[in-house]
Amino acid sequence: MPSSSSPTPEKSSKPDKPGKPGESGKAATARKATTAGKATTARKAATARKAATVRKAPKAESHLAMVRRARRINRELAEVYPYAHPELDFRNPFELLVATVLSAQTTDLRVNQTTPALFAAYPTPEDMAAAVPEEMEEIIRPTGFFRAKTKSLLGLSAALRDEFGGEVPGRLEDLVKLPGVGRKTANVVLGNAFGVPGITVDTHFGRLVRRWKWTDEEDPVKVEAVVAGIFPKSEWTMLSHRVVFHGRRICHARKPACGACPIAPLCPSYGEGETDPEKARKLLKYEMGGYPGQRLSPPADYPGKPAPALGAE
Repeated sequence: MPSSSSPTPEKSSKPDKPGKPGESGKAATARKATTAGKATTARKAATARKAATVRKAPKAESHLAMVRRARRINRELAEVYPYAHPELDFRNPFELLVATVLSAQTTDLRVNQTTPALFAAYPTPEDMAAAVPEEMEEIIRPTGFFRAKTKSLLGLSAALRDEFGGEVPGRLEDLVKLPGVGRKTANVVLGNAFGVPGITVDTHFGRLVRRWKWTDEEDPVKVEAVVAGIFPKSEWTMLSHRVVFHGRRICHARKPACGACPIAPLCPSYGEGETDPEKARKLLKYEMGGYPGQRLSPPADYPGKPAPALGAE
């Protein structure tokens, strides 16, 4: 006999609201709201971080502020390198002039290792002017470009003999007329052999003053003019030595040792190199890293080791 009771409707196997197994509709709704809230918070945080990155460009530095910062850098470098000096061995203006000409496209160390034999063979401009080119070439071969350098040395020696009585002139306008002598070489000789202030713009000097935002000029003559306007004349020669010392020891071209740099707080390019202090210390060169310097006969106050003679490395 058919039952008189009404059939009981089957319960749906699906929950009222989509959610996790056993989760009520209210719980699922609450969970979705929490998830959405977290996503919104994450988006806001990401937007805030992005905004913080691009929010403000660094405030443009006034010329006066740059000059003050540049002079402070010079003072700091003077404390770090009180022994800064020209890294070419010489005993007189003629030796310094010749050594500086030889230093093009090579290291001061290689020049210093080569000049003892050169000056033993040709101690005066008169001796050098009378040299057999092939014999001089063999002596200076380790410095590279020895044929072109031999030609320059023979030419400048003959000019010193014929036009200046065998003496190196003490004026820039005379020096730059000598074969192979430009403003950089002339300023090296004037500043270190005659005590005439000069700014030596070599590759290290140019690189660092651009990193420090003293100038964006690339031409050495223009760089010299800009830097000369920042510092008093009395500072020019020693400033050149300090900047070159820093470029060779810490602020290297490819990987500056930013984390070991004593003037890092003053450098607008901090972070271009290694910032970890321990890793940066391993990048230090010459006396800063405990290695020999460039000169075989360094000044008495030089704290590092003298360089080895040719063949003794």
